[in-house]
Amino acid sequence: MLQCHYHCCRQLLTVRSFKINCWAAAVIMRSFTSNDRKVQRIYDCIIGGKRHGLAEGITLVESTHSKKKKQAQELLTAVLAKLKVREDNARRTNTFRIGLTGPPGAGKSTLIEALGKHLTAKDHKVAVLAVDPSSSLTGGSLLGDKTRMHELSRDPNAFIRASPSCGSLGGVARNTNDAVVLCEGAGYDTIIIETIGVGQSEYAVADMVDMFVLIVPPAGGDELQGLKRGIVEMADLILVNKSDGELLIPARRMKAEYTSAMKLLRKRSKIWIPKVLKLSSKTKEGLPEAWDKMCEFKSVMTESGDLIRKRQRQQTVWMWNHIRENIMDIFKSNTNVANSVNEIEREVGLGVLTPGHGADLLLQLFRLGVQENKL
Repeated sequence: MLQCHYHCCRQLLTVRSFKINCWAAAVIMRSFTSNDRKVQRIYDCIIGGKRHGLAEGITLVESTHSKKKKQAQELLTAVLAKLKVREDNARRTNTFRIGLTGPPGAGKSTLIEALGKHLTAKDHKVAVLAVDPSSSLTGGSLLGDKTRMHELSRDPNAFIRASPSCGSLGGVARNTNDAVVLCEGAGYDTIIIETIGVGQSEYAVADMVDMFVLIVPPAGGDELQGLKRGIVEMADLILVNKSDGELLIPARRMKAEYTSAMKLLRKRSKIWIPKVLKLSSKTKEGLPEAWDKMCEFKSVMTESGDLIRKRQRQQTVWMWNHIRENIMDIFKSNTNVANSVNEIEREVGLGVLTPGHGADLLLQLFRLGVQENKL
């Protein structure tokens, strides 16, 4: 009986997989058409490389409204299919995803603007996704990155989007990964993601990019001790910024310290040794060399096949991240939980219940609600 049930389930999954593959192939082979006029319009604008359509598409994928979520999924599926066709025709990945992070005052925005202008001058199309911290009190964000990159924001070959973190763990907006897909669909070959630089954000963005770059200032003191070892270990390239004027000598010292420190850290890759370079966003000295090193990294990783494998692994990681966040939404929307959460929170706050006991009670109420829905 069990064996028969197993074979039936297996046949059903095979049929469903066949139907899904046929549907995906049909989407790839023909031009995308949607019954939703809004989705169709945004898709046409994105594929046409129009910045206003890309901005509207990112706003759509950031929305938490149930209807807009469905529209966003339809849009993302269509754009992914288009990207698949492009990659199959080119037989390689044409885009480069770079994560830039560093402590406050390291000059991240200034460096991004200088690098972006350097790339657009070489006929690259650059998209900058900057994540600003949201207030824990009001939920608002300053979103000031675009004002700090006024030259790059006026460049027709550049796109800058600042998004609030909305309380996401790590400071990376929950839909930043989807925004990357839309930017690539719009024809941007270089995607730069700037993180808040508060610690956990670096771990989140590392699972989103091809290359992780750490930017540090050249000031004296115990800067090396102030950065987490894990963040330095994740870096594929370390850039000592502001290496000009009176800070030139401290920058040389900082470069030597990081070079020595990197020799003691665990190697993440067998084919790439992280480098430490110094540059100046102000004078542009060292900027071409930094970009050449980034291109060398991409070339090495592409030829070895590690770049494709890394992206495949990252997609799985973000799938589970979305599941975790959606599970929390489902948990809070449960009727039994919603009716009791305020009272349990109050008792935990007063010390009547321990946090662990309060959590167990809410989980029991959630399970009870799920069982009631089945009946």
